[in-house]
Amino acid sequence: MTGRSAPPPGPDPPGTARSADLGDGGASQDWTGQLRTAYARHLRAERGLSPHTTRAYLGDLTDLLGFLERDRGVTDLADVELADLRTWLAVSSRERGAARSTVARRAAASRTFFRWACRTGRVSSDPSLRLLAPKRASTLPAVLRQGEAHALLDVAQQAAGDDDPITARDRAILEMLYASGVRVSELTALDVDDIDLNDQVVRVMGKGSKERVVPFGDPAARAVQAWLARRPSMLAASSGAALFVGRRGRRVDPRQVREVVHRLIAQVPGAPDLGPHGLRHSTATHLLDGGADLRVVQELLGHASLATTQIYTHVSPERLRASYEQAHPRA
Repeated sequence: MTGRSAPPPGPDPPGTARSADLGDGGASQDWTGQLRTAYARHLRAERGLSPHTTRAYLGDLTDLLGFLERDRGVTDLADVELADLRTWLAVSSRERGAARSTVARRAAASRTFFRWACRTGRVSSDPSLRLLAPKRASTLPAVLRQGEAHALLDVAQQAAGDDDPITARDRAILEMLYASGVRVSELTALDVDDIDLNDQVVRVMGKGSKERVVPFGDPAARAVQAWLARRPSMLAASSGAALFVGRRGRRVDPRQVREVVHRLIAQVPGAPDLGPHGLRHSTATHLLDGGADLRVVQELLGHASLATTQIYTHVSPERLRASYEQAHPRA
């Protein structure tokens, strides 16, 4: 369908959003900007998506609009057809080497966009209704063994014995990540008032602006208490109520937390190189290995669907061996 001509100049019919005068590899800046602004507002305010997911969906939209104009000759949303979307996904998968999970996300992003465009009258019909994407690869997440998790936290505790308050902060970060299983974005968003050291719970604002309360244990409580004693020496005008701050007093960001996790986990012999999300996987796996109910783990992690939590129900080698030796008559 490459080479489809744009509609003639003149007023657009009702419900049509036209992107005439396309520039360098994309729709006209005014039209694209207005569309992105309205769509971003929908993703944040109505869908309640996280900033990371919102950025990914907006990036997919920009890529799609550029592909439609450049490769398919489509300059009007009303002209987009299912074949155009399928070709876009195929190009993403074949020529750009995108992972299956990325192609699946792009399919979801396009369905979300056209559902919104149809509901708001920007198009009269939804071309993405029958758009399918490859299933995500069913791979087990890498996790720490329980002994490796203890060794990691021991490394952080030993490092916190010096006079640098940053090491106390890093220990508290690791303890909270492993104890609570919170996402790195949730951890960095915590304020001092979100932590209750008496009841040992933390109030977390998760995806979709859903609040949950997550418990943590004595080691994490001691680490946070030690950090709070050192925190005043790190404060600046920009600190606000942030629980975890950096050397300049600003709230830590996910990149800083990832650097802390990678740096300390490299000191644990034989441990896989995991980031904060790997600690979250480890928390879920160790809870289930310890007999926790799947729905309880779902609530702790803040998963909207139990299917998301079920990825952690794989049986660890140690648990498999113990069950085998207990049950098999010739073990």
